[in-house]
Amino acid sequence: MKIVLLGPPGAGKGTLAGSLKDKLNFIHISTGDILREEMKNNTHLGQEAKSYIEKGELVPDELVTRLIENKLLSNGLIGKDIMFDGFPRTQNQAEDLDRILSEKNMCVDYALYLKASLSVIIKRLTGRRVCRNCGALYHIINMPPKKDGICDKCSGELYQRADDNEETIKNRMDVYNQSTAPILEFYEKQNKLKVLNADEGAAEVLKAALGILNG
Repeated sequence: MKIVLLGPPGAGKGTLAGSLKDKLNFIHISTGDILREEMKNNTHLGQEAKSYIEKGELVPDELVTRLIENKLLSNGLIGKDIMFDGFPRTQNQAEDLDRILSEKNMCVDYALYLKASLSVIIKRLTGRRVCRNCGALYHIINMPPKKDGICDKCSGELYQRADDNEETIKNRMDVYNQSTAPILEFYEKQNKLKVLNADEGAAEVLKAALGILNG
């Protein structure tokens, strides 16, 4: 099975992906994780991606698609149960994913859209903290670390991402609505779009997703 997780930044795609990985043994392919690894290793692609991300803009389709395709083919993952988190983000990327899978006689089974309101997203993202060492995620209210500013897993330093401020979040939402919204229509026409209320808690969102995938 191949599924796509759709939704604006802060909708909870990463949280749902982690739960589905544990429950259904999906392989989690996250554009964000791949890009952060590139940036951490200070590769040419990582430097280029960073310039877009820090301004709240989307990384160009061609760069993202090339990363995803290489990840699938070079690691022998194409035949596994996969969930794509953060990809596709544009209709071009969605069409590219269909092409990559169809060449192997496969397709996307479901596109799960996590629909969240702007006020909820701002509250979630401004309180988000990330481990500088291992990348673990925390929230100062919803999921605080045991020791302020210190990662529970590796004792690394927690920091607030440069793009997790209200002004940049609003810009990211504008970019998302303009560039990514057409994907909803793309998957709806294929009868693959399923809408989840992402303003609800993680447990409720997971229950709804499992009802779809196990149905």
